[in-house]
Amino acid sequence: DRDRVGRAMKLAAGLLAMLIAPAAAFTAARRGLTGSVRRQPMGLRMASSKRLTNPSELLDKTDVFIFDCDGVIWRGDSLIDGVPETLELLKRLGKKFFFVTNNSTKSRAGYLSKFKSLGLDVPAETILSSSFAVSAWCELNKFKETGKKMYIIGEVGIQEELDLIGVPHIGGAPVKG
Repeated sequence: DRDRVGRAMKLAAGLLAMLIAPAAAFTAARRGLTGSVRRQPMGLRMASSKRLTNPSELLDKTDVFIFDCDGVIWRGDSLIDGVPETLELLKRLGKKFFFVTNNSTKSRAGYLSKFKSLGLDVPAETILSSSFAVSAWCELNKFKETGKKMYIIGEVGIQEELDLIGVPHIGGAPVKG
């Protein structure tokens, strides 16, 4: 059972990485990054990058920005200083940006509400969460058509995302309300 849970955790991490990897690879290619790559456990490769010394150069060479949410956009229920101005600048410059989180307590709709409560107007399609990654995997692999149920070891956000696409499930966190 522990092996199955471990494989499930690796799958979830891989799903989020698959969603993020194309945009990250595109960004790196546009920037001409040639930083060194070092091996990590489990065959993962981590790129190292140079320290940013000229912000305008970064803006000129980058079309897509990826922001983590917790600790980057907000801390708890408080918006981090400078975030609205930064996002507005990126919009004015025609840059694309995505928000990522491995926190499965909310669905994308839940995160959209949180962004709005903090005064940030962002499109739902720019929010990539671990909850959404699970539902995206189900869609890509036509899981609903198998007639099987998904067993959730995680938070209510996963349940909400699966409900949106009609995938039956058991387990998970108790739904509050």
